[in-house]
Amino acid sequence: MSGWTEFVGALAAVLTTVSFVPQAWHTFRTRDVRGISLGMYSVFACGVALWLLYGILLGAWPIVVANGITLALAVAILVMKLRYR
Repeated sequence: MSGWTEFVGALAAVLTTVSFVPQAWHTFRTRDVRGISLGMYSVFACGVALWLLYGILLGAWPIVVANGITLALAVAILVMKLRYR
């Protein structure tokens, strides 16, 4: 891959991961999970896990790192949804 392609992939990974952080931080801080859909986050976490696997299979580290972080945050929110509902 070219340097430009790697840059675009890395930037996309950073932006999508960073965009998820405010929701996770709010949920961690307030423990308010009323607005969290268990079904949506479950499907989302499965999709992110598959993106992570895809990145691993391709050896695309921006995809691996971003989806590893996002999966950890999504699973943490799912655990809180189950625990605090």
